[in-house]
Amino acid sequence: MTKIDDVARLAGVSTATVSRALRGLPTVSAATRRRVLAAAEQLQYAVSPNASRLAGGRTATVAVVVPRITRWFFGTVVEAVEETLQQAGYDLLLYNLGGRERTRQRVLRTANLHKRVDAVMLVATPLRPAELAALAALGLPGVTISSGSEVPGWPCVRIDDVAAARTATQHLLDLGHRRIAHISGDPDDELAFTTHLDRRRGYHEALRAAGIDPDPSLDIESQFTVDGGNLATAELLARGEPPTAIFAACDEMAMGAISALRDAGLRVPQDVSIIGIDNHDLSGVLGLSTMVQPAAEQGRLAARILLDPLGGRALPAPARRVVPGPPGPQPGDPASGPVILPTRLVVRDSTGPPRAD
Repeated sequence: MTKIDDVARLAGVSTATVSRALRGLPTVSAATRRRVLAAAEQLQYAVSPNASRLAGGRTATVAVVVPRITRWFFGTVVEAVEETLQQAGYDLLLYNLGGRERTRQRVLRTANLHKRVDAVMLVATPLRPAELAALAALGLPGVTISSGSEVPGWPCVRIDDVAAARTATQHLLDLGHRRIAHISGDPDDELAFTTHLDRRRGYHEALRAAGIDPDPSLDIESQFTVDGGNLATAELLARGEPPTAIFAACDEMAMGAISALRDAGLRVPQDVSIIGIDNHDLSGVLGLSTMVQPAAEQGRLAARILLDPLGGRALPAPARRVVPGPPGPQPGDPASGPVILPTRLVVRDSTGPPRAD
């Protein structure tokens, strides 16, 4: 049976070059690629994916670490990442932490990734000092997605969560609402990502800019789930006078809020307006006003950025909006900052002006 070594000898190149040429990677010249293809055809060589990868001393696999794959945002990102990696001949090795400390330690602290992957992508997974040290010791290229999960020296792709929350809250203010509640993520959530902190900050900034002091009784913490939104809204209603509007930190929480309000006999938006962030697949069906964040595009762009140092066939990336970071080591190019993709407001049926009474 013909082996990759036979093709390399006939073409007069290394086995690594044969592997790159047959995978279509752009690091091989057109003349060399033609010579390799001709040799492979002459020898009737059938490409073995494993042999091709090993010849280059790589696994052609990227590790993607997510807090919970069942959440809409993480699932959407992973699907887009996998599609982009596959186009370049790479596989995805998924690590779903799922709130399990043992899984987290096995993946992020015990060098479980050593010799198994060529690169690492962290999605909304802030690292502890020991985890950061273990990951740095691997010396692998990497990229992060979402605020709060930045790693020094790695590019970061995210949205501006503060600005998105500010815009969502401002939409409610523009409609005439003044008693605006916020249901947000739990700081003690085992997922330990910080997106909810940025979104709360944007909510507070919008209120203060309108001359409204944030009311702690209108700020409820819960899980980033439909059930979390339902429970938070039920607690909010139990505190007394209901708000005229609710800004939910994500669409799934907003969906739970709508359910809780209807269970309480309140109408949306006639009695209480609701807005979220995400543009979840079901938000249009439910008529939910929301801030669209490009979840799939964040995944595609992060994968393209990661493929570049690996010599993969990275597709053209959209123009970057860069914001400056604080002094010290920065993600990505030290002279730049995170790659921030834009969000936009979509107004649907769940928001309207407050009742006249």
